[in-house]
Amino acid sequence: MPYNSSIVVRPGPGVLTAFLVVAVLLIGALGLGVVAGTTDITFATVWKVALSKVIPDAVAVEWTRAHERIIWDLRLPRALLAALTGAGLALSGAALQATTRNPLADPFLLGVSSGAALGAVAVISHLGAFAGLYSLPIAAFIGGALSLTLLIGVLGREGAARSDRVILAGVAISFLLMAGTNLLIFLGDQRASHSVVFWMLGGLGRARWDNLWIPAGTILFGGLWLIWKARALNALMMGEESAYSLGVHAARLRLSVLVVAALMTSVLVSLTGVIGFVGLVVPHILRFWVGGDNRRLLPLCALGGAVFLVLVDVAARLLIAPQETPIGIITGGVGGAYFCWLIAKRS
Repeated sequence: MPYNSSIVVRPGPGVLTAFLVVAVLLIGALGLGVVAGTTDITFATVWKVALSKVIPDAVAVEWTRAHERIIWDLRLPRALLAALTGAGLALSGAALQATTRNPLADPFLLGVSSGAALGAVAVISHLGAFAGLYSLPIAAFIGGALSLTLLIGVLGREGAARSDRVILAGVAISFLLMAGTNLLIFLGDQRASHSVVFWMLGGLGRARWDNLWIPAGTILFGGLWLIWKARALNALMMGEESAYSLGVHAARLRLSVLVVAALMTSVLVSLTGVIGFVGLVVPHILRFWVGGDNRRLLPLCALGGAVFLVLVDVAARLLIAPQETPIGIITGGVGGAYFCWLIAKRS
């Protein structure tokens, strides 16, 4: 397949400026994510509580126990999980778009999210916590791996080189796995079906300090590996023949990227439910700013995805407060609206 020019565009001005701007936005978004809510809390209180947890007796206690619990036990872990989820999904999306040479590839459209949801729902509705705290991540990863196995099996050796078939096969497998998920919900305990459906719409209510290390470790090692392979991904985007001439084993790299993306997505889905379009929208927007060089794009996607999802979480908590809007509804609406606008603009 010829090189897809829609993947790489001319780099925008000031890559360093872009990183600094997005990093500042991330710090501000995290602060807003802790402050925003039905309970009024100031930035000063957030800073003092965080400092007191890191350095005991560093500041005088000027807040209530309820405010401390809201900040430290609820909002701060939630904001950090939102940042980790956004970073992981955006990184996975950018890497999948590079390895398939298709700007429409992302974990949601390739069926990875649906497979992870199938595994997680099987645990929630039928299997139970067979491995304790690790039950959901293990089951979600198995489901994500199942989706990739089906995708590779459907495509075959020849079809894997055609990006249009990759997307079509991914969408078909996604529908197939979602049908299996719905069947598990129907056959499971009807009293738990409401909570399962709400979880499938996406949310960050499961964020706790004792489970944050799982996505943090996965995103750290998976993200660093993807960034390390950025130069090889650049070669792969120019076509398999060009990649081989540059010493890149295209098939091995593509499989490795798919496995790493599946691992990252599955761990995130096990904690947050299905959140779509983050891996599609964020890399697409940032390419117009810094271009398609994955050495710059991948780390910027991690920061940009974190900013995006933290802000979406703030909106989810405030739109119909005191109730919480599922995050998947907002990301689906934003992603769908953005691409409708983009298609209309180009037509």
